[in-house]
Amino acid sequence: MFVNRVKAQALTGLVLDPISSGLLFSASDRCYSNESKDTTMGMDIDTFVARSLGKWRSQRSAHHLAFAHFEEIRSTIEIEGLDKHDPAVLALCESQGIDIAAIATPFKMSWEGETDWNEDDVLKGQTILVPVPSLDIANSGKLLRDQGYAETIPAAGDYILTPDGTFVLTTGYDRAAAEEKIWFASDNLRFRVSLIKTSDGKGVTTASLSSEVRVLPKAT
Repeated sequence: MFVNRVKAQALTGLVLDPISSGLLFSASDRCYSNESKDTTMGMDIDTFVARSLGKWRSQRSAHHLAFAHFEEIRSTIEIEGLDKHDPAVLALCESQGIDIAAIATPFKMSWEGETDWNEDDVLKGQTILVPVPSLDIANSGKLLRDQGYAETIPAAGDYILTPDGTFVLTTGYDRAAAEEKIWFASDNLRFRVSLIKTSDGKGVTTASLSSEVRVLPKAT
């Protein structure tokens, strides 16, 4: 069960890191040039969600340090916007004690893919996500999930959007901590770096890097 959960983590990734381990890239370390089309400056959470909507093909490389194992995962991820009064959104907000008036654009993330860890495995699932912007600090807040990244229970993480448009999320659990950064190279290409750490934050069990390319409609 634990191994299967690790595989699912490697497939989807919504985690985020502030920098603690040195394994994550800062925005200035990006391995591409985006100077000609930088639309990320001053991005807020609604804009970030809007840019993320659609279907993406993801290729992820994951190092599972706890198992001394390297894994390649290919998957399709679909991100759909939800109405604030969707029953699943209302239920998640109620479970976390959040007023529906306080939330930003909610969305659903679904995924399906395969891994070279076990070629017979088909990894799939979905989760509801609800951003709750902070009233005190610009471009930051909570991100509610009906299924956590490191544990299959509801979770609430802390997010911040940096001035260059990088989305940074940290989520603590009873037995682990998840950290992630997501940024756009262009409207149709984004990158994700993720860590799963021990609950005390001192050890890293999984580190991964993903490139995600938007699936565009075929020309007619």
